[in-house]
Amino acid sequence: MSDDEQTVTVNKNKSHRKDKPWDTDDIDHVRCTSLSRDFTLNAGSSGKLTHFNFPTTKLAHLQKNLPLQHFFRNTEKIHAQLLLTSKQGVACTLDLVHGSMAVRTTRKTYDPYIILKARDMIKLLARGVAITQAVKILNDDISCDIIKIGNIVRNKERFVKRRQRIIGPDGSTLKAIELLTQCYVLVQGSTVSVMGPHKSLKEVRRLVLDCMKNIHPIYRIKELMIKRELAKDPKLANESWDRFLPKFRKNHLKTSEKTAKKNEKLETRNAARFAAGLESVSSKPEKKVYTPFPPAQQPRKVDLQLESGEYFLKKHEKEAKETEKRKQKQAETTEKRQAERAEAFIAPAEEAEPTVEEKLKKKKRKQMESEVEEEEAVGVEKSKKKKKHKHKLAME
Repeated sequence: MSDDEQTVTVNKNKSHRKDKPWDTDDIDHVRCTSLSRDFTLNAGSSGKLTHFNFPTTKLAHLQKNLPLQHFFRNTEKIHAQLLLTSKQGVACTLDLVHGSMAVRTTRKTYDPYIILKARDMIKLLARGVAITQAVKILNDDISCDIIKIGNIVRNKERFVKRRQRIIGPDGSTLKAIELLTQCYVLVQGSTVSVMGPHKSLKEVRRLVLDCMKNIHPIYRIKELMIKRELAKDPKLANESWDRFLPKFRKNHLKTSEKTAKKNEKLETRNAARFAAGLESVSSKPEKKVYTPFPPAQQPRKVDLQLESGEYFLKKHEKEAKETEKRKQKQAETTEKRQAERAEAFIAPAEEAEPTVEEKLKKKKRKQMESEVEEEEAVGVEKSKKKKKHKHKLAME
């Protein structure tokens, strides 16, 4: 069987895919081609309408920010109409009664996609984005994404805490995200509005959703910073960047490691308690002796009061006794807490350095010991020689 006849195994998902000779690597799939006024698709037609409701709280914001040309009353509805831009040829209508905004094409409209861009614009305006910032969405290279974060976390306190992480102290985290992704980010209520290039929107969405899933934004910001530096190097354009990116993992301790850590803490605590003159604390509770018989019936509260004589006391006497007990208990707890706090301030036992005289004495003692050992070694050698000499004489 020759090499030509051998069939190449292809993945099932890619078996019906065909080669695309026109789709080369140098093509930028994200780049948008801007249309000129010469492009006249459906020229002269108008009336394509898209409307969007906005909350009543944003009414003052919209009236203040929108450059309204004139108001007119029509069938008990107060409208405000304006032309967004003379270049794009899109008209916008603000309904103050029903709380809605609508955009529609005019006879001057030449771009068929501009109606969707205008829809995104009024959506951003309803979210609280400034008019100067929202108008930028009409550019071809800028898109918007509204990330819903309200249904990710159930607990309200936890939700507010994680949402605040996106903003950071004095808005520092939000500023870092905007600088690294070249996007405009607005956190408001249960949504995050993002405006920017197509590629950056994906990174911001990932960062925001991870933050709401209890992954701190600083990890993603570090990744973005490294990626920005790697993008400057043309040699790494066709290589994988996985080896340069940091890998953050949670440290899950084994049960044996947890117990060892717990025992270590307990030992240090017991040492401090021993130095303070307190009893040591054991990690395991004392085992009770097993008995097959049930425990004896406990006396009632009334029986105990009858035994102690408290049952026959008057109301003010009972109250006085209870306050005395409470004060005694408070005094015991305060004493116990003070003893526990004093544990941290007890200095550990330190070994004092020997003085000069002690060092000299130690040196002399070592010298004498070495001399005695040498004398003993010489004496043993002499005795061995004498024994050998006697043995030779005996043999002769």
